[in-house]
Amino acid sequence: MERNLALEFVRVTEAAALAAARWMGKGDKNKADGAAVEAMRERFNWLDFDGEVVIGEGEKDEAPQLYTCEFLGSKKGPKMDIAIDPLECTENLALGKPNAISVLAAAPRGCLLKVPGTYMDQISVGHAAKGAIDITRSIKENIEEVAFALDKKVEDVTVIVLDRPRHKELIQQIRDAGARIRLIEHGTISGGLAPAISNSGIDMMAGIGGAPEAVITAAALRCLGGDLQAVLKPHNDKAKAQAAAMGFHDLAKVFKVEEIAKGDSNLFAATGISDGPLLKGVSFSSFGATTHSIVMRQHSGTIRFIEANHHFNKERRGL
Repeated sequence: MERNLALEFVRVTEAAALAAARWMGKGDKNKADGAAVEAMRERFNWLDFDGEVVIGEGEKDEAPQLYTCEFLGSKKGPKMDIAIDPLECTENLALGKPNAISVLAAAPRGCLLKVPGTYMDQISVGHAAKGAIDITRSIKENIEEVAFALDKKVEDVTVIVLDRPRHKELIQQIRDAGARIRLIEHGTISGGLAPAISNSGIDMMAGIGGAPEAVITAAALRCLGGDLQAVLKPHNDKAKAQAAAMGFHDLAKVFKVEEIAKGDSNLFAATGISDGPLLKGVSFSSFGATTHSIVMRQHSGTIRFIEANHHFNKERRGL
C-alpha cells in the first residue's frame, strides 16, 4: 500500500506542476499558486487513503483548499499526515526564474510535527555528516565538524543560505570561517535537502526559513538518511501566540529530524516546475508536456527519479 501511495503522490505533484507551469514568467504569482493548489486538491480526491493536512496553505479561514486540518482522499485506506507546498518558489516562477517545484511529504498519522506558519532556524547535512551538527554551537564549529566528517578542508565546504537581510551576520561568520557560500533567492526545501543529494555541490544548509518547509525537508531527509536540527523562531506576537496555543512553550527547544518527521515510513515526492539543481522544469511540446519528479520512501530506502510524458488530447490542445 505504501509503495502504491508513493507513486500516486508523484501524480499529485505532477498535476500541480503542470497547472502552475502555464504561468511561468507571466508575473502573476497568485494565479500560479491558485492553479497549483486547485490541481493538487483535485488529484488528492482520487486517492484511496485518509489524509489530514498538517502543513498546508494556511488556516481554514485563510485558504479555501488544502488548509491545515483539511481531510483528503476517499477516507478508505491508511490514515496519514500530509505536508504540502503546491508551488514552492512562487515568486521565482512568476518572474520566470529557476527552482520552482511542487512538493509533498506524507507519514502515518501523528508522525509529522504540526508547526505554526512562522520561521525556524535550521541546519541540515547529508548522510555522511549525520550527527556532526549541533545548532546550539557556532556556525564555525559546525562547519569544522562537517568538514571533518566529510574528510574535506574547511575552505572546500559549501554552505547554502537564503539571501535575506536577516542572514547578514550568518553570511559573514561563514566567510570568516573560510567556507564557501551558495546564496539562493528562494527554495528552502530544495536547499535543505541538497546536502543529502549526491553531486549537488552543497555540504550544509544553514539559516532561518519557513517552519512548514522545515517539516517537509525533514521528511525528505529521513528518506535520504540526512540530518536536520531546528529551533522555532516566531516572527511576531501573533506567531508567538499561535505557537503557544499549539503547545510550543519552550522557544529554545532544539527539534531533531527524528522529532519533526517521526517513524520509519516517511514519504516524499516533488516535481520540477522551472529548472533547478534537483529537478528539470515542465517542458511543453506538440504532444503535451514532460515532467521530472523524485519520489522517496524511507522504509525501503528507495529513491526514484521519474521522467513522464503527458499526452494531452486534441481538445486540450485546442486542435
